[in-house]
Amino acid sequence: MNFRPIIEDYRDEIIQKLQELVRIKSVNEEAVGDYPFGEGPYRALEYALNLGEKLGYKTENVDNYAGHIEMGHGDDIIGILAHLDVVPEGEGWTYPPYEGSIDNNRIYGRGTSDDKGPVIAALYAMKTIEASGLDIKKRIRLILGTSEETSPEDMRYYLSKKETPTMAFSPDANFPVIRGEMGILEIILTKQWDKASNEKCSIKNVIGGNAANMVPDLCTSIIEADEIHKNKMIEVIDEIRTKKGISVESEEVQDGIKIISKGISAHGGKPEEGINAISQMIMALDKLDVGSTQVKEFIRTYNEKIGMTYNGQNIGCGFEDDISGKLKLNIGVIKMDENSLEIRLNVRYPITVDSKIVIDNMREELSKCGIDLFVKNHLKPIYMDEEHFLVQKLMKAYKKVTGDYEAEPLVISGGTYARAMKNAVAFGINFPGEKETEHLSDEYIDIDNLLKCTEIFAEALYELIND
Repeated sequence: MNFRPIIEDYRDEIIQKLQELVRIKSVNEEAVGDYPFGEGPYRALEYALNLGEKLGYKTENVDNYAGHIEMGHGDDIIGILAHLDVVPEGEGWTYPPYEGSIDNNRIYGRGTSDDKGPVIAALYAMKTIEASGLDIKKRIRLILGTSEETSPEDMRYYLSKKETPTMAFSPDANFPVIRGEMGILEIILTKQWDKASNEKCSIKNVIGGNAANMVPDLCTSIIEADEIHKNKMIEVIDEIRTKKGISVESEEVQDGIKIISKGISAHGGKPEEGINAISQMIMALDKLDVGSTQVKEFIRTYNEKIGMTYNGQNIGCGFEDDISGKLKLNIGVIKMDENSLEIRLNVRYPITVDSKIVIDNMREELSKCGIDLFVKNHLKPIYMDEEHFLVQKLMKAYKKVTGDYEAEPLVISGGTYARAMKNAVAFGINFPGEKETEHLSDEYIDIDNLLKCTEIFAEALYELIND
């Protein structure tokens, strides 16, 4: 069928609804009252469910963890698994992160591509199917989570309470179809410092990053020092910046200096596309030779075992396979003061590699300087044969709309809700060869691509409900 004319009729409405959804700051926070992931994700869920109801569909909120919008009838459920929470905005925006500004045929704002744009595209794909007059003999259920960026708990909770779809796709990655996803470990490193002696230059704190799955674009440190050492450190920082080309600078503060490391944000699954501000900071601190003996030992270990690398090769984790490529390691958050250290990092390991080996090797290397490691979250890898019914149907829909008949299913380092259930894959929304902006400053979605995604999703639903 040709769904494009129907979608064009909804063009202005699609744009408007995405803008309204982006204006809700739905970053995960601590639980408060009846909101397990904070008020922001709840407000986004409330907005989406209300919109689904206004469009004429059945909706349900499952204890503010997740909810769904459903149309059609029958025993089988075709699921669309998407999320309404977003990563923190970070630094470096040209456009307001929560306005939905339009410029150059793009809608800018946190969540436009990950994952609020896809939510609106999927919802209006459902509306397009309805408007086409087709007899919908299966149920189509858009399931909306609220903590995908920080925890799998939302979708686990939902699926423990509600029917599991017969099959599903998650519009939270790339086109054409994602048949495999690397394993993901969120790891926390901790260490308590012994009471420091009266060293000449004391590191009061190091603070950087917003989330384990984001390459941090800012890290700061306060160092206490007398006037002589302060001036020497400022000289060293200037040398690092001018001769090494590293984006660090200093400014004088009371009783010392503040060091500012500026990086470039990127998705934690693609750390090579960013510049890690935390790793830059630790490199600078090593050159300054500051802190207690224990702190200096940690700094040396970090630079030797991690540094500016992102494949784990120096920390015993340089694994790779032919299916999914090299392991990816991202240091996302650091909180360090005179008493303790905490680092949150994100590891994407190859599909054929045992996660235990990754954890054991890393723990062995870091234990040499007394750093403790524990796993906060673990998502096992998934892999589906390219001849699988779902892969074939989605590939057919993608090829029909785009005309890209040479496209092949992909394996990615990202993680989606496709891991939450059997018979699920990621599908969209980034097109081959185009810039991916999720987790970046000035995140955006091209309006023409948003409408094309809506058309592809409508075609995919048509294929799946008419089997």
